[in-house]
Amino acid sequence: MVVFACTGCGAVLTARVSQVALPDHAGQKYGHDLLPALLEPGTYAVDPGDGHPWQPWEVEAEGRGVFRQMYTLSGAPGRIGVAPGDVRRTMFIPERYGGCCCGWDGRYGPNLACAACECPVATRVDDCGFWQVVWLDPGAVRPVAVDGPACRVVGWEELREVHPGIPPIEQPGWWSLEWMAAIAVALAHLLAVSGGKRVIVPDGLVAEVLRRALDTLLPPGPPEQRLALTGPGLSAEITNIAMVPRHPQTGEVWPCSGEAVVPLAADVWTYLAFNDDRQLAQAAARMPADVRRDDSPPLLPNSLFRPDWKVFLRTLERLPLVGQPWLREIYDRVKDRRYTGSFL
Repeated sequence: MVVFACTGCGAVLTARVSQVALPDHAGQKYGHDLLPALLEPGTYAVDPGDGHPWQPWEVEAEGRGVFRQMYTLSGAPGRIGVAPGDVRRTMFIPERYGGCCCGWDGRYGPNLACAACECPVATRVDDCGFWQVVWLDPGAVRPVAVDGPACRVVGWEELREVHPGIPPIEQPGWWSLEWMAAIAVALAHLLAVSGGKRVIVPDGLVAEVLRRALDTLLPPGPPEQRLALTGPGLSAEITNIAMVPRHPQTGEVWPCSGEAVVPLAADVWTYLAFNDDRQLAQAAARMPADVRRDDSPPLLPNSLFRPDWKVFLRTLERLPLVGQPWLREIYDRVKDRRYTGSFL
């Protein structure tokens, strides 16, 4: 475990934290509600980033792993995300308050300073529509190893028990924002490995979250490829494309010998792989009162599933294959139809 300290004066600025993989929804912005914390208490994640907040496109961005022109580049390279409750001994910088709605969105740069030496050290983001997080400036802080129980890395065979999966539907019938981001990332990788050919997906929830987008973005008819869920606890299936889990702590992709591999966030993959999404039906017109179940009915979505288009575009921008004409055409089509719903 580590704490992060100010490079200027050495003051400890965080609680003890252990590293986890950066969530797919780290850069997600949605609606005008207040969203929860991006990271669990006691954890931190490193964002490779591609520039500085709200920085216009620059040519050298390709050297940072960005292969398509973006409206803005976001995030200092190597910034460190922690839960707001894990921050210690900091104070707000008054002149960095303005320009937001219900909180701070970080557009003016670091808004937290070390309380001991007053050097800017971090940017707190908690405005409406943003996942709440504090981004530590990698140039202003340094990790310091501390005594304490090391966070054990969960083995692949234990993944289902420790991470049973997150449901896709939230009250009162909205699709989970984490699902919208995770599926958007997987969709971008899936398109890249498809070679522009039609992809057949299994029926059920996998089809509900992927088929409409694939049918919209890829040409109909043969030749076609088949997608199957593959990973720990599932029997190996011969398929063109394997969708496998990405480890929530290390970020590693489950090893697979398939022709093409598409990573998916472990919490979403586990739900897709092992949850029985069949709906219960009443067996008879009348049910005796003494055996009537009082379970609440299952949550049903109140709309069709749509991957997060911003997360989808941001993922494609970082894939070298986006330079291929057919994939660049898909990217441009989605980007140009941002207000009309590209996945309808």
